[in-house]
Amino acid sequence: MNSGHTTGTPLAAAAAATGLPDLQLLVIAAGLVVLAGVIAMTEAALVVVSPARAAELARDGSRSARALQIVAADAVRHVNLLLLLRLLCELTATTLVALVAVDTFGAGWTAALVTAGAMTVVSFVVVGVGPRTIGRQHAFVVARATAPLVRGLGRALNPLASLLILIGNAVTPGKGFREGPFATQIELRELVDLAEQRGVVEHGERQMIHSVFALGDTIAREVMVPRTEMVWIERHKTLRQALALFLRSGFSRIPVIGGNVDDVVGIIYLKDVVRRAHAVGPGSDEVPVVELMRPATFVPESKPVDDLLSEMQAARTHLVIVVDEYGGTGGLVTIEDILEEIVGEITDEYDVERPPVERLDDDRVRVTARLPVEDLGELFDVEISDDEVETVGGLMAHVLGRVPIPGAEVTVAGLRLVAEGTTGRRNRVDTVLVSRTVEQPAGPSAEHTADGKDHRHARAEERQHADA
Repeated sequence: MNSGHTTGTPLAAAAAATGLPDLQLLVIAAGLVVLAGVIAMTEAALVVVSPARAAELARDGSRSARALQIVAADAVRHVNLLLLLRLLCELTATTLVALVAVDTFGAGWTAALVTAGAMTVVSFVVVGVGPRTIGRQHAFVVARATAPLVRGLGRALNPLASLLILIGNAVTPGKGFREGPFATQIELRELVDLAEQRGVVEHGERQMIHSVFALGDTIAREVMVPRTEMVWIERHKTLRQALALFLRSGFSRIPVIGGNVDDVVGIIYLKDVVRRAHAVGPGSDEVPVVELMRPATFVPESKPVDDLLSEMQAARTHLVIVVDEYGGTGGLVTIEDILEEIVGEITDEYDVERPPVERLDDDRVRVTARLPVEDLGELFDVEISDDEVETVGGLMAHVLGRVPIPGAEVTVAGLRLVAEGTTGRRNRVDTVLVSRTVEQPAGPSAEHTADGKDHRHARAEERQHADA
């Protein structure tokens, strides 16, 4: 050693007291840096390996795989232990390099700058970048190879590591180390997006996962069937009429109302009607539906959909009535409506895509319910003045005063509209048969009843309720 620079400062005295040549100190420091790099590589690999993946690897029964499963199950404790060992190696190596620098350049700024510069570069390359990159790229290989050693260190140094973590949590504000790799749903959604980009999940699977997260932000009003599209039956109707309505509408559960649609008194089930008719025999179909209906479940329109789904599953209820803020009926929600928010629209295997207009003969035309009213007027060269609706299906619903079902018939502007086929799980009218009618003479008697009720409404309601 250079004895000319070994006196005058505590650090210089320490350098002289080691009794080791400078080269040997540098070799020890280099070994500690390499060890710190290995620890950093292991730490990066353990962060990548999930407990589920570790459990899958452990099925082969190897000792290293079982050790990895144990380490991954308590990754937080083991990663903190590796962090402690890495810092110990880096600080010790820095101290040894500082001793050599002081012995070579003397106790001054030169030695400090040389030590800081050299250890910054070495720590960044040998500890920070290279090993961590290798650990992430070959996470399972590295983690599996080092897991037995990490597990042994965890057993031996657990009291020391736990003490230091306890001290760290005591002086650190907040709730300490979070459990799990995600702090918010946003982070998890970003991971799903990244998984799609890398081909791990399909686009449809990504949409389903995002839809599950969105359930908590969705309320019942956003997924319900609005009251204007509800099919219902009055409480005084008979089971025969209810069965006819079931067959025409395609639904298996229908709300039962009292005085109006805001007075929902229960739910009638198709299986109950069929069971009653089969068990009792002839004449049983004249029983009022009120005697066979089940109690209705009511929920506010602001209820989160995820909570609603959990409650419906717990109560084994497939249909609930949504009530608005004024106590009126806003609509209804079924479990299928909620599932459609996750998997998308559920269609029937018989649903087909139809052309907007299909001429059957000179007098009849089949149009889709989504055809604009203006296009229907141009097709028959008539003027349909109804600014409240935009489509043919909406026009029928407006004239009827309720959602049309197959067989419903209305007359508008000299045109006879008959609801035909349905589509989708909600059985919305898909096609409408349109033909000309014999025009009625003008005058109040042709358009209104004595009490002012529109005759076209009266005729439509009469046809709609003929079987129900």
